[in-house]
Amino acid sequence: MPKGRNHTDMIIAVDFDGTIVEHKYPQIGKERPFAIATLKKLQAERHRLILWSVREGHLLQEAVDFCRARGLEFYAVNSNLPQGEEDASYRHSRKLNADLYIDDRNVGGLHDWGVIYEMIHNRWSYEQYLSEVQGMEAPRKPSLWQRLFGR
Repeated sequence: MPKGRNHTDMIIAVDFDGTIVEHKYPQIGKERPFAIATLKKLQAERHRLILWSVREGHLLQEAVDFCRARGLEFYAVNSNLPQGEEDASYRHSRKLNADLYIDDRNVGGLHDWGVIYEMIHNRWSYEQYLSEVQGMEAPRKPSLWQRLFGR
């Protein structure tokens, strides 16, 4: 576990376009309801947020500035470590080392920010969320392998 972390905080990589704001790339869309407020609340709970975006150069800086103007500062941007903390021996990887990834392109789409917060805060899987909050059980479909091979 990285220095300064405990078992309760997580590193969370968060996409920008379509996740924090509506997808209008290369422009910046309207903020998705409760996105910034939820991310700030997660930071207050000691989670480290990494802005994880396809944006580069001035387009990336616009995204950082958009969030900063609303009081949201990221631990790092498109990197595992804050700018300046990497030493010469640190190997850069395009894959971020994060505990969670919040992205509108994930399987199943982007949940409401209230659902995202509750799942992270309580460390629930989606099935646990359905069970705990909605009093439902997740639908039990046969697995792909069961459907393909009839087992």
